[in-house]
Amino acid sequence: MNILGLSCFYHDAAAAIVKDGLLTAAAQEERFTGIKHDADLPSQAAVFCLEKAKLSMDDIDYVVFYDKPFTKF
Repeated sequence: MNILGLSCFYHDAAAAIVKDGLLTAAAQEERFTGIKHDADLPSQAAVFCLEKAKLSMDDIDYVVFYDKPFTKF
């Protein structure tokens, strides 16, 4: 099972991939944007994680978010 985890819209946006229960990749969005404590959707971090894990979005079983998604999206 492949899970893409997202943290965003508060501060320090990040993405991570858990592949069969193991953390495969993780990155903070500010590493790509240069914006300290970047709170935006971590799109560049997610792309990095997918590439590092050698996955595409078609391979992702679940996308998870740390907060109540209906209040943020």
